[in-house]
Amino acid sequence: MAIEEEKKVNMLVEAIRTVAMASPGSQNDVTFAYKVIEQNTTIPLFITDSSGNIIDRANLDTTRLQKDPDYLKRKYEQFRMQHEPILYDFSTPGMSGKGYLVYGDSELLNRLKYYPLLILAIILFFILIVVIAISNAQRSIQNQVWVGMSKETAHQLGTPLSSIVAWMELLKENESNREWITEMEKDVSRLQLIADRFSKIGSVPQLKEENLVSRLQEMVDYMRARKPQKVSIDFLHEEDDVQVLLSGPLFDWVIENLMRNALDAMEGKGRIEVRLVNQPRIVTIDIADTGKGIPKTDFKKVFAPGFSTKQRGWGLGLSLAKRIIQKYHNGSIFVKHSEPGKGTTFRIIFRR
Repeated sequence: MAIEEEKKVNMLVEAIRTVAMASPGSQNDVTFAYKVIEQNTTIPLFITDSSGNIIDRANLDTTRLQKDPDYLKRKYEQFRMQHEPILYDFSTPGMSGKGYLVYGDSELLNRLKYYPLLILAIILFFILIVVIAISNAQRSIQNQVWVGMSKETAHQLGTPLSSIVAWMELLKENESNREWITEMEKDVSRLQLIADRFSKIGSVPQLKEENLVSRLQEMVDYMRARKPQKVSIDFLHEEDDVQVLLSGPLFDWVIENLMRNALDAMEGKGRIEVRLVNQPRIVTIDIADTGKGIPKTDFKKVFAPGFSTKQRGWGLGLSLAKRIIQKYHNGSIFVKHSEPGKGTTFRIIFRR
């Protein structure tokens, strides 16, 4: 388009020359030249004398001309930078007619310069949409796999549990087994709770207001009975009644998972601190340990399905914990702080 505009300008110079050098009475000879000059309504230009003084101009912004005194000067210098001035010679005997035609790009050509950038931006936008769609599709497939695995686990646990309960009823007939049956019932109840938790993954749980302090205290007491002797577990809270909407079994699973991970990280020696802070708009729960810590580069990876630092780990626990807190409780869970060799702090936030 720039080449075509250059040809048009050269034709315009010839038309002006034809008009300037036309002899009197040759109106028919210059009719076409006049048409060429009149048809130029897009290319801005200056006609100057041999010294560079502006003689005439065309297709400039008349509004800017009135408001800005330096507009003509700036445009003239801009056009000189864009294109080499075209020398013309309309001299006649006894009169000098030399000068220059200085022209710039039309408005349409100026806009076309930005079209490739616009097209590139549109292409990048569509690529971004495709990448996001593929990422969401992969995440959805991962979630479906984990949910399916959870439900299948619950189903598989249900059959042997039913048989164990039946056998326990038979064992109760002998009074000498009473003490052992009591302990077995506790373990079976725990297994039934675990199966119930797995079965709830993937379905929308019913939330109800519960005292978060009591719920946490039960989990702390449960883990204290199962921790190594050289590990201490402390529960810090300023209030005894903090009401939040909870799915109790699923929330217990999150806390148990975080505390078991902390116990594994400490390898039999250290301290776990559970801290509850009640604020007007949010409730925060920090679970800190003095274990081996997590590298900063893995802060987000630990919640990805399949990521695990344990040789026998599935990488399922923290992924499901994140799903439970974020999707079912509209909260958030993240690594607040961690330092290799010093410990890790996970934070859970419930919003009111």
